[in-house]
Amino acid sequence: MTDRLSAPPPPAASEHPNGRADLRAGEPAEGHAITRVAAIVIGRNEGERLRACLASVLGEARPVIYVDSGSTDGSPDLAAAMGAEVVMLDLARPFTAARARNAGLAALRSRQAPLPPYLQFVDGDCALRPGWLARAREFLDANPDVAAVCGRRRERFPEASVYNRLCDWEWDTPPGETRACGGDALFRVKPLIAAGGYRDELIAGEEPELCLRLRALGWKIWRLDAEMCWHDAAISRFGQWWRRSRRAGYAFAAGAALHGKGSERPWVAETRRSLLWGAVLPTVAAGAVFAGAFVPPLLLTAGLALAVYPAQALRIARREGGRRTGMERGVFTVLGKFPEALGVLEFRLLGRAKLIEYK
Repeated sequence: MTDRLSAPPPPAASEHPNGRADLRAGEPAEGHAITRVAAIVIGRNEGERLRACLASVLGEARPVIYVDSGSTDGSPDLAAAMGAEVVMLDLARPFTAARARNAGLAALRSRQAPLPPYLQFVDGDCALRPGWLARAREFLDANPDVAAVCGRRRERFPEASVYNRLCDWEWDTPPGETRACGGDALFRVKPLIAAGGYRDELIAGEEPELCLRLRALGWKIWRLDAEMCWHDAAISRFGQWWRRSRRAGYAFAAGAALHGKGSERPWVAETRRSLLWGAVLPTVAAGAVFAGAFVPPLLLTAGLALAVYPAQALRIARREGGRRTGMERGVFTVLGKFPEALGVLEFRLLGRAKLIEYK
């Protein structure tokens, strides 16, 4: 079974030998801005978040394609009722955000009309801010060497939990030319297709991996000093944060395995830091404690190994301004190395994992 599009179905697309749909790269002639931007929304059981997401793009882009990954909350019906085209992913294959975005792109390319020059990807737990698409489109119009542009993603409810606040901190990156964008970004369609789209098999880290390939083709990635979207992490429990951090470690290891031998050596340092702080130092400390029963001076080694954790947390806290916010960032940055290390080991020992979900 293949991923399917809701009625009315588009005509079947021809296939290249590499398995990707044929490219029709025509661009619309002069016309309304809405015809120059398509949108692909991906989601799974997002509920009212999906309603807000679709409302933010319908009327701003055409077409709007919603790709659903096995929702049981009526999300496909909601999207269709609101006016989006709906792609249902085949349940027999593992879900990933990368696969969902590629399915939406394939549906877009199978339409009779020429492809629009720009494509906005939006996660179903996000909602675009008013004016974002116009600002991003104008930037791409003026900068033909830029393949993708993103802006400031903000957490909608940072006060709800420390985990939401940490996500908002994570999204706050400097504007200007950058190495990667996140899941929400406006892409130039031609280079996106030329790069081969996303890697279906990546369960996380698929956006920076795609951006690396785009940059290898000579394109630039840019982050604007502009409000792009609201994001609702909805992380209220420690276990959710732990799984999300574990997924990050898995993404580091997967990215390093794919591209770590290249000139940039991407994700190699992140993978090594996760293993050092989350696996090597705890193993050294545990070994020293065990051996200390026979050689007491080794207990000092264990104490020194463990003391580096609060010292590192305090260093980060001071860098981040101290007080409660700084301490949150310091403590959870250090603590996060443990689930990250588990994710790295999961990739290295088990290979491809199932989708690691935190919601």
